Amino acid sequence: MPFKLNTILRHKEKDVAAAKKLRSIGDLKRMIRDAPPVRSFKQALAGGFGLIAEIKRKSPSGGEMLEANFVDAPGVYASSPVVKAVSILTNSNFGMKVEDLRTYRSLVNKPILRKDFLTTEYEIYEARAFGADAVLLMANVLKQDEMQRLFERACELELDVLFESHTKAEIETIPNGASIYGINSRKFMAVNRWHVANVVNKFARFGFWRPDTSPDVTVELSTFTIVKHLPKHAIKVAESGIKPSKVQEIMGMGFDSMLVGTSLLKSPQGIQAALSEFEQEIIPSRRKVSTLSETAHA
Repeated sequence: MPFKLNTILRHKEKDVAAAKKLRSIGDLKRMIRDAPPVRSFKQALAGGFGLIAEIKRKSPSGGEMLEANFVDAPGVYASSPVVKAVSILTNSNFGMKVEDLRTYRSLVNKPILRKDFLTTEYEIYEARAFGADAVLLMANVLKQDEMQRLFERACELELDVLFESHTKAEIETIPNGASIYGINSRKFMAVNRWHVANVVNKFARFGFWRPDTSPDVTVELSTFTIVKHLPKHAIKVAESGIKPSKVQEIMGMGFDSMLVGTSLLKSPQGIQAALSEFEQEIIPSRRKVSTLSETAHA
């Protein structure tokens, strides 16, 4: 299936409308009262360099994940010393649903991030009701006032927020008070839904042109250099396209964590072996940092 951001967002609107028919915000609020306490996603990421490991059946850029890896992922992530938190892709376009948050929360016993194309307060309530500890908000999908509103609602519900950006301009739209910033190196995310909608509405309605809005799904690791524009206090997350061989470089740039999914879930050698390659790069580096810190304070 060709990835088209505007198509996914329209599909998402239909999913939200259908969900509202099943559960009102009132229903979600009642579920929240009985939901388990939120675990600190922020604190987990601050406890030494590590991974946010992903669970998903499909990827916008990578297609189908390997079924065996998908099945094994919860147990492998739960036992890994470098997996600090787990990202659950809840979008139905990619074979997942919001109820998966509850399922995997009990299996991995680590903070859970709801990763999706979130655009409404309803979805923030959903995240909390079904067991998420944090949500992802995308600066290229949301207008600045929307991000602010969703951020405030998430904070009210005690959820942490990972803000995703691709450019310095997007970073500048992230609300004051944000503490977790992600830089996504995958170019397919750099398609603003408002631009796409304007183009489609202006031309397609007259039958003159139906643009191909399929984005470039390549990775540009140079995008990570914009980390220098993030606030010094921020917890910094590198997202997409990172191989074990790039771990040292990413750490050297000042990132605190990496979000890794497709490379683990599509690995032909199995998810345990693939994760071990990351562990071999991360664990010795963490020990070195710890030793240097102890020496400095001796």
